[in-house]
Amino acid sequence: MSLTQQSVLEALGKVPDPDLGSDLVSLNMVKGVSIDGADVQVQIELTTPACPMKDRIKADVVEAIQGVDADALVEVVLTARARGGASEQLPGVTHVIAVGAGKGGVGKSTVATLLALGLSRAGASVGLLDGDIYGPSLGTMLGLDDLQATASGNILDPFDVSGLKAMTIAKLVDPEKAMIWRGPMAHKAFQQLLLQTNWGELDYLIVDLPPGTGDVPLSLAQTLPLAGSVIVCTPQKVAQLDARRAVGMFRQLEVPVLGVVENMSVFIDDVGGEHDLFGRGGAKALAEELALPVLGELPMHTCVRAGGDAGDLDLMIDGHRAITDAVGQLAGALAQQVAIATASGMVQPTISVKG
Repeated sequence: MSLTQQSVLEALGKVPDPDLGSDLVSLNMVKGVSIDGADVQVQIELTTPACPMKDRIKADVVEAIQGVDADALVEVVLTARARGGASEQLPGVTHVIAVGAGKGGVGKSTVATLLALGLSRAGASVGLLDGDIYGPSLGTMLGLDDLQATASGNILDPFDVSGLKAMTIAKLVDPEKAMIWRGPMAHKAFQQLLLQTNWGELDYLIVDLPPGTGDVPLSLAQTLPLAGSVIVCTPQKVAQLDARRAVGMFRQLEVPVLGVVENMSVFIDDVGGEHDLFGRGGAKALAEELALPVLGELPMHTCVRAGGDAGDLDLMIDGHRAITDAVGQLAGALAQQVAIATASGMVQPTISVKG
């Protein structure tokens, strides 16, 4: 049977996007069909270059077309949706994602950094903002200690670190002075970092929030429409209790909670032994209770600590295969949940304060 544009589109109309459920044609993901005898080229536009299901989509397209004509030679060209459009304030940034936790000490900044790296390695353009105004740590973790901040007029130039565009208040203040700021001052400083940095075009901007449910998360939610939030917790019960508060805060702000990451899920020693220092499975229990997905578990290994202390991101992510694999899985799961949340529509949150 000879193929036609119509028969190809009818075949692709039966191929579902694995994440979104609807078919590729209905989702307007088919951007071109070219037929030359037995040669068929199909252009599919993915929701993000970091799409974890790209190989499956490609295979399903080939199978569907060859189901119509077994002799067809099918080439699938994958492209990514144009960046930008999330907000007028950041016109080049497609998705803004908040990484939060109900308490300090759970490795939130580490998770935010590794998620950003994982998305970047999957092919996305990624920015990382250190939103912890009172206790910024990304300056050290990203190896920025010897670098000076620059600006064009009143617009800050982000630091380029391992392919990430990054900004932290740690490079704009005296590191020896404590940040004794009231809420309005923190709000203003955060907004300046967010809106007065030249982020350019990004698929994702990861924002590392301070712990708790204070001014900075409220500022972010009021300023931009968020693709969603990621909650970080450790396995023990006390961390779950605090993470539950963070989930409640984002839900009150009508910000989608994309999922939970269990950090320090297991300690891997130098000979490969695994030790449950803080128990295990706490994030899964919390996620089941709150009807949230678990994005994954990130184990502990000395390479993460050593890389963070030295500002060596390659050591952080590549120092042990278990970390590399876990980060790849986390980034894929996050990209998947962002695609689902985006398809459902984003809501600009409003704040209602009652006395």
